[in-house]
Amino acid sequence: MTLGQKISEPVSVSLAYDSQKKKVCPKWVVWNNRLYPIAKVGLHHTFRQGRTLYHVFSVASRALFFRLVLDTETLHWKLEEIGDGLTP
Repeated sequence: MTLGQKISEPVSVSLAYDSQKKKVCPKWVVWNNRLYPIAKVGLHHTFRQGRTLYHVFSVASRALFFRLVLDTETLHWKLEEIGDGLTP
């Protein structure tokens, strides 16, 4: 696997909110029946498509990079991209 493999699959995500920092932080992702604890949160941004607001998180476990998208209308998570950081 290389960095940036496009995927469009539903995933389970645990999200924590820190009231002092006023930030949310994904804690783990379950993909293909496997739990991936999040070791690092990179970029977080939002965008709108019609009336729906989406939150995009770039996160990393110890071995993999994930781009996760939260649909705020349905509250469903989707894995859009995964990679191991190695170049082809």
